Formats: sequence, C-alpha cells, structure tokens
Amino acid sequence: MGCFHFLFIFLLHHLFIATFAQVNCIRPLQFMNDGTTLVSSKGTFQLGFFTPSSSKNRYLGIWYRNIPVQTVVWVANRCNPINDSSGSLTINATGNLVLLRAQNKSVVWSTSSSKQAQKPLVQLLDNGNLVLRDEKDGNIENYLWQSFDDPADTFLPEMKLGWDLKRGLTRRLSSWKSLDDPCNGDFTFRIEYNERLHTYPEGLIRKGTAKFYRTGPWNGIRFSGAPDLEPNPVFDYWFVYNDDEVYYTYRLKNKSVISRIVMNETTSDSQRLTWIEAEKTWKAYNSVPRDQCDHYGQCGANGQCTITESPVCQCLKGFKPKFQENWNTMYWSDGCVRNSPLSCEKDGFVKFVDLKLPDAEHTWVNKSMNLRECRAKCLSNCSCMAYTNSDIREGSGCVVWFGDLFDIRRFPSRGQDLYIRMSASEIARTDREKLKRAVIIIAIIVGLAGGGMTLVGLLIIRRRRQFQERSVIMRRSESQNEDLDLPLFGLQTISTATNDFSENNKLGEGGFGPVYRGMLETRQEIAVKRLSTWSGQGDHEFKNEIKLIAKLQHRNLVKVIGYCIHGEEKLLIYEYMPNKSLDYFIFDQCQGRLLEWPKSFQIICGIAKGLMYLHHDSRLRIIHRDLKASNVLLDEEMNPKISDFGLARTFSGDQIEGNTNKVVGTYGYMAPEYAFDGLFSIKSDVFSFGILMLEIISGKRSRGFYYENNDLTLIGYAWTLMKEDKACKLIDKCLRVSYEDMEEVLRCIHIALLCVQQSPSDRPNMSSVILMLSGESVLPQPKPPGYFTNTNSWEGDRSSSSKLLSSSSCHTSITVVDAR
Repeated sequence: MGCFHFLFIFLLHHLFIATFAQVNCIRPLQFMNDGTTLVSSKGTFQLGFFTPSSSKNRYLGIWYRNIPVQTVVWVANRCNPINDSSGSLTINATGNLVLLRAQNKSVVWSTSSSKQAQKPLVQLLDNGNLVLRDEKDGNIENYLWQSFDDPADTFLPEMKLGWDLKRGLTRRLSSWKSLDDPCNGDFTFRIEYNERLHTYPEGLIRKGTAKFYRTGPWNGIRFSGAPDLEPNPVFDYWFVYNDDEVYYTYRLKNKSVISRIVMNETTSDSQRLTWIEAEKTWKAYNSVPRDQCDHYGQCGANGQCTITESPVCQCLKGFKPKFQENWNTMYWSDGCVRNSPLSCEKDGFVKFVDLKLPDAEHTWVNKSMNLRECRAKCLSNCSCMAYTNSDIREGSGCVVWFGDLFDIRRFPSRGQDLYIRMSASEIARTDREKLKRAVIIIAIIVGLAGGGMTLVGLLIIRRRRQFQERSVIMRRSESQNEDLDLPLFGLQTISTATNDFSENNKLGEGGFGPVYRGMLETRQEIAVKRLSTWSGQGDHEFKNEIKLIAKLQHRNLVKVIGYCIHGEEKLLIYEYMPNKSLDYFIFDQCQGRLLEWPKSFQIICGIAKGLMYLHHDSRLRIIHRDLKASNVLLDEEMNPKISDFGLARTFSGDQIEGNTNKVVGTYGYMAPEYAFDGLFSIKSDVFSFGILMLEIISGKRSRGFYYENNDLTLIGYAWTLMKEDKACKLIDKCLRVSYEDMEEVLRCIHIALLCVQQSPSDRPNMSSVILMLSGESVLPQPKPPGYFTNTNSWEGDRSSSSKLLSSSSCHTSITVVDAR
C-alpha cells in the first residue's frame, strides 16, 4: 500500500509541481526539480542543484544567495552525484525528505526520521539550516530532521559541533575531496569525547585516522591551545558540557556580518572566513594549525614546543631526550624520558605554567572536585602522571592524565597550569635550584645595599658611558635606531676571524658582495657576507635581512649568528656550510656525480619544507623573492638551507600579494607576473621553486638554456618532453645511473611544471607541493607554463619596456627591472 501511495505521488508530480523558479517550502505531493530553488524567508540562503567547479555532476546543496561568488555551505548527496539534470526533491510516504533521479525513480539521498509527521513540511531557515518538521506541532523548533545535524565542510553560526549524547549523534566537519568533488576528503574536525571513560573534551583535526591538530581541552573559558579565543565584537561563543550534550557553538553579534568556519582540504587547515563586501572576496582569519608548534606531537612524548625558542622543541623540566643523537638533528618524534624513575609512594608534583594542556585521550574528569582533592586523587594512583583544574573560570573541577604527555605547547602568556608527577629526587633537585636562585638574588640585593650609593653611582656612570659609545656607533651606521635582535660583532673580531678578509678565505661572490670563511675565538666556523659598497643592497635591504632572519628558525633555513656595522662596512655572520651552495653541484659535471637521485630528492623536499615554513608556519608570511640554486646552501650532511633574505618581503596574516615599482631578483627564476608587472606573492616563490626543481633534475641552468634548444627555454623544453611522453630525456645523465624509482623522478618533473604555470592562481601552494612530493596527492594536469620560448619571454620583455618608456612622458610610474 505504501509503495502504491508513493507511486501515485510520483505520477502526479507534473500536476502539482510549482510553475515558478523559487519556492518557500516543500509539502507532500510537491517536487523541487533541478532549476527550481528553495529560498530562506529573508533571502539569505538558497537550496538548489549546482555543479562544482569544472565537474559535470549535479548536487543538491545550500549556498549564500546574495554573494556573487557561489559559496556552498552544505551538500546532501556528497558522495552520490547525479550525472544529469533529472534530480528532484520531495517528501515521501513515510514523511522523509528524498532526493530522486526522476528518470528511473531511484533514491539518491534521503533523511531518516524515526518519527512520522502528520503534516510534514520542509523549510530553509535564515541561518542556513534545512529542517523537516510537523506543521501541526505547535513548537516550530521540534525538528524531525535538520541539516545542522549532518554538516559538510562548513561550520555556520548557531550550528553545534559535537555530541548529542541522548540521541547518539555526532556532528563533525569533513573537507571536500577537491574543488570538483564534495565527497568526504582526508581532513575531519570534531569534538573528541569518550562518554564511557569521562575524558576531557577537546577539538581535533584528523588527517585520515591520524591526529593532525588539537585545540587543547576546554577549560571553562576557552580551548587551552587557543589563548587568542576571547570575547570579541564579532561573535559570542559557548561550550556546553553536561550529561546530555557536549558541543561548541558560536553566534554572530552583528547580523550584517557574514562569517563561517571551513575545513579546507587544499590548505590542510581550518579557517574562519569573513565576507568583505567592498572587495567582493572571502578573507581568512585565525587559521589552524597556525605554525610549527600547532602540528600534532611535534616534540614527541613529554616534550614541549615553544615557537619563540630555537630549536622549538625542548624536554619538560625533569625529562631528557630519549635518543640524544636524534634530538641533536632536530628529530624529536621519539620524545623524552624521565631523568629519575618514579617510586609512586614518594612522588610529588611540579607546577608548569602557560601550557596548552596535553592530549586528553587518556584522561579522567570529575567536575565536582577541587584542586586539593584532585592532587590527592592523582597521587593515590601510581599511573596518574599529571592533574589540573578542569574549569579555570571557577577554579574547580579535576582532570588527570595517565601515561606519557603528548602535544604540549608553551605560550608566552594566557596558557594553563599543569601539575606533573615527579620523583622525590627530582623535586629535591628543583628545590635546590630554587633555593640557589633565591640565595643569589638575596646576595645581590644585600651586596647592592652594602655598596651603597657609590656602587650604584659607578654602575650608572658605566652604563651611561657604554650607552653613549654604542649610540655613536649606531648613529654612524644607521639612519634610525632599531633593535635588530642579534649579537653585534666588532669589525676587528670579524677581520681576525677571516684573516683580514683574505682571498684564501673567500668562498664565493653573490649579487651583494663576497662571502668569506672564518673562525671565531670560540673555534666556531662562520661564513661572513660582506656587503659591497657598489652592490644594490643598501641600509634598508641589510636591516631587512637581519630582522627577518633573526626571527626565522627552521632546519631548512640558514642560521644567522650576528652582524657587524662599522662605518660603511656591513657584515652578516652565518653558520658555515661546508658543502657550499647547490649550484656548485648541479651545474658541474664532476661534482654532479656526487649528487645521486635519493640525495637530490631529499634536497628538493628540504627546500619545499623551508619555503612552506616561510609562507605558512612562521610568525610572518614571508616571500623570499630570490630563490635560486646559489641561495640554497648545503651542510655537512648535504641538507639544504635557504639563505639570502635581503630581498624578502613580509606580509600580514591576511595579505596574499603585493607589488613594487622596483623588480629585483634573478633572471631565469622570476615569475612572469613579477618580472613584467611587479606583482609578487607566495606563488612567485612557487614559480622559482619549480625552476629550481627542473635545474636539479636536468643539471642545466634555466638562464641561457634556450640557446642550445631551438629557442625553447628550460621550462618549454620540459613541457614539450612531457607532452610527447618523453620526460625521462630531461633527466641529467649523472642522475640516470643513481635513481631507482623512475616514477618518483617523473612525478617531480610533473610537480615542477605545475609550479611554473603561467597564472599564479593555477600554481599550488607549498603545503600542497609537499603532499605531492610525498606521493599522497593525485597530480592534476599542468596548464601551459610561463616563458615557454625565448621569443615569448624576452621579446615580451622588450615590448613591455617600450610601453613603459612611452608612458613615462605622461608622468606614469614605471617598473624598473633590477636583476642580478
């Protein structure tokens, strides 16, 4: 009977279908076909059929109605597309919402309400929630089903992210697989909570099943790993944690603001996006992971990550590296072990402050205990490793950790206290250190008091004299007083270290001057970059390089030790790289034999990681602007380190590109939009990286290559070979005898061509490049590259120059190309 009733409804479809393109709701016997849309009462959201990006499939989804860039926030049939325009939405005989293929009457997607309405009604609310309810129910918020219970990749205001414990329902975000495919991707974002074990709830991004990023547990005010989450003028937020529900939600204070949170597969992060009407674009704020320390388990068990330290990972006090040799090479995954074993009955606790609390998977929570009771509870269980308050707003509640402590981060402030179990001997050692510091402080105070005003006066005179001497030096060498946050070396010290800048100590010469090898009195080997007075790098570029590189800490970036300014002399002191620069190997037939493919691939991956840090993980977004083989140095183990930040530019977190009237860089590596129009972005560096990959693989310099190959550039040659399925001919003969994985080399050529595509928007970012290099990403087909032939590139350059010169008579600003 039910089947007959449903068939009857379907046969009457065309008799009852609305004749207009928009409807306000759907009732039984009504159909919403492909081409018809459902609009919310105030016109904010729209439900209908759409085709994503370059796909040919059709999906039922919800998007913002008044935003010109179609922004889909929910999809019904995410993994079950319709391949034509036959889709139709209706209410079936059981009162559920069903999506049908009209041609064969098959069900593509449906809701599963356990309660059947007497008079079912489907509406799209103005907050973006698609709901199914009973029109006869006086309470209009009694939903039989709602799309907010089944989110896609978007977390809208008023949506709940978390658990409905009574209904056994989990609401989580999952990224789209790609721009063309809304099916579930690799990344999910959910509130992790174990009801049976009473664990401490926290937000977690997973890549597949692996943990990728944690918010830290909710502490009554904010997630402990999000100290910047605080009351603000844009949105209010709540975290509900009781016997019925565990969820996080937020609500916009100003209804005119359009803001959402998206789990993004392409950028591997979760972003808060806000629509900027004046610019007609979405801008990203507060993306996570934010930096290196946000990546899950960065420092292993019992380690803490501090982004302002170098290296970023240290063992917690009372612990030591499990394998010191790995720790010395900045491989921290093995973590730390205790200095002294625990004895259970004689143990105590040491307080650590300003932390992102450890992974809450192995925890136990009691919200009625106080901190004293919590300590006793932890001390009574030999497996308990740490404890703290579960609610710092009220100063109440108890949470305890069992086993090793994972994914701890140290903040400068606004972190949380954690009491970690220590052996009696470790606590005694800590107490002795505290006592020693106290005695020293007291001795200093007593000594200063005993010395009286005479000693104080002498100190003041001495400090004033030192300050005056330092000020004289700085005034001679700088137009402005700036704190450059690096040790200042005297010229005599560096002159002695380099044997008066002897030619025998000269390592080479870059665009801004020579580089010398030296040795300090401490026996530390150094490399000294001596800025030539005739070089293009003036005070601004020099200070820029100092300030930038002093803040950068990554194993694939060269480490600066200090600087020297004395009159006209400007010197930068770096760590010494015994294997010189990358161009010394890849462009030399003899040295090239030493660089086998596994090592070449390791170098490519290292450069990519260094660039990703600059673009995404450092405190400032940094564009290098002069990435080339001679600016990649190699340490004793042939690990690559990016150097020379004289031309680098910094962006704020939401800025994505800039422009300049003076284009500076190196021909053969500059992206087209930068060389011709002065536009630079992270995609400019991606282009240079693609060139560098082709040079490593081919053993040929990008600049000058076209003279040997019928006017084709190195890019054009690689593109042509790939199109002819002869990409293996590009591989340098020195590498051909050493590679074992042909597919890996060809994959690198493919990735390089993706990086050098003409349009910046087509090029991948560096996080995507790293995924591609790891083999974890399907490679799209590259579009035609920039600088395909000598004629296309350099004639275009001359043409551009002539236009610029003619424009100058009209007082139009011109672009000056200053290549090195």
